[in-house]
Amino acid sequence: MKSFLAFLVLVSCAVAQSTPAEQTTAPPVSPNEAPTHAGQSATDLENSRKAKELVQQMIQALGGQAYLNMQDMSQQGRAYSFFHGQPNSVGTLFWRFYRYPDKDRVEVTKQRDVVYLHTGDKGYEITYKGTAYEDPKLTEEYNRRRDHSLEWVIRKWLNEPGIALFFEGNTVAADKPALQITVLNAQNDSVTLYLDQTTHLPIKKSFSWRDPADKLRNTEDDVYDGYRAVQGIMTPFSVTRFSNGDMSNQRFLHEVSYNTGLKDSLFDASITYDPSKLPRKH
Repeated sequence: MKSFLAFLVLVSCAVAQSTPAEQTTAPPVSPNEAPTHAGQSATDLENSRKAKELVQQMIQALGGQAYLNMQDMSQQGRAYSFFHGQPNSVGTLFWRFYRYPDKDRVEVTKQRDVVYLHTGDKGYEITYKGTAYEDPKLTEEYNRRRDHSLEWVIRKWLNEPGIALFFEGNTVAADKPALQITVLNAQNDSVTLYLDQTTHLPIKKSFSWRDPADKLRNTEDDVYDGYRAVQGIMTPFSVTRFSNGDMSNQRFLHEVSYNTGLKDSLFDASITYDPSKLPRKH
């Protein structure tokens, strides 16, 4: 089962790696609606206005209301895991079913007989043995990536009070000219977005977090490529993840569909055994 654990961190997502569905129909605050703060200079206000304008252009590039109103997504593809930047697998077939905001099911292997399920903040692993809680560390990693996913930043963060946007200027991301924007929420948590200078589609998303155990700061990056229009939503068919600068996962999509009305049963889970209490083999 360990061969699948590295793949699990791909799901973010989705993501992967949100707010209740009723909040997804309203676009984020427009540049003219955002509150201003006393003491801001004219330069600060212009910077904020520019950042909000670029965010709106990004949302429109992704599909506008079609993107904001997406309720569920189905994917099929192949994922690869890496260790210290080097591939350590020949690729794993996967089928993913995601319902916004926080229901996510990933089936792996050709037989689709291993399932990773996330509902709310809980994670489960389903195999021929039955259903058990997922390794808590993997669930924590999944939840952290989901909370900083592109979907959550756009559809949740931007609707929260106290949000601030900063235009950081022109830069290069994934070897492409980019526009850099930082989104800061009221909890002083931030995500940096890199937009294609021509299309305004996201090229890269980055966030950092401090490990409570060793107090070290870690950086997670997602790089998006191979965009295609699917049902009015611009969808990256290639997503590469980097952890502290090293490539850790890569996902290539073969098929994608939206708003198919996924059944509730796909996301049901009932614990049937506890791996820690299984008898040891001698």
